[in-house]
Amino acid sequence: MLGFIESILFVVTMGAVLNDLTNVLYVVGYAAGFATGNVVGMAIEKRLAIGFSHIKIITKEHGFAVAEALRQMDYAVTEIPARGRNGAVSLCDLTVRRKDVPAVEKCTLGVDPAAFITIEDITPLRSGYWGTGSVRR
Repeated sequence: MLGFIESILFVVTMGAVLNDLTNVLYVVGYAAGFATGNVVGMAIEKRLAIGFSHIKIITKEHGFAVAEALRQMDYAVTEIPARGRNGAVSLCDLTVRRKDVPAVEKCTLGVDPAAFITIEDITPLRSGYWGTGSVRR
């Protein structure tokens, strides 16, 4: 329903702007409305945090401690021994709900402030153990 209303507004607004390109206020108003809509939409989407994120944590010496701290918070973590440019590292791999990303980051950096963390938004193909993330420090 919202998409339908948005489409009608877009057609009407673009029609008004394209009918009178000499009116600078129409062009500026459209650009301002478009930019504001994008910013507000991104803010709402970020607050809702619907979906899942895949997190990879690379740590030189604290892989086991990071994984255990995250498991204590009820997250499923896979530890993978790996080799980086300067030698052995540990890779902690986990998938969590997007709303839990800040808690995972805080926990990880509490154990290893030098940890390298990457996050990707994903669409899971099959469900697995997502954890409740209910145990907080």
